[in-house]
Amino acid sequence: MSQFEVTMEENEAFDALAKQVAGNHYKDLPIQPVEYIHANAIGYFEGNVIKYVSRWRNKNGIADLQKAKHYIELLIELENRKEDERCQGAGKTN
Repeated sequence: MSQFEVTMEENEAFDALAKQVAGNHYKDLPIQPVEYIHANAIGYFEGNVIKYVSRWRNKNGIADLQKAKHYIELLIELENRKEDERCQGAGKTN
């Protein structure tokens, strides 16, 4: 084996999806939320909703559902604000 070849054990040690810091509430899922979020190019707020809804039964219970709800509320508020600004800008004349 050359100095550049990596054993299977060494490769697994570098596999970020193979490890989880503080618990196994994601590792035990068939598809980790981060894999789904990344594969679908999902944004920050939506990604957090997926993360909290995926883990609530195995980590923080209702508190995680409240966090997911908060991210949905934030997303709605910010999208409404953006829409309002867009509509106000469309009404202006040069």
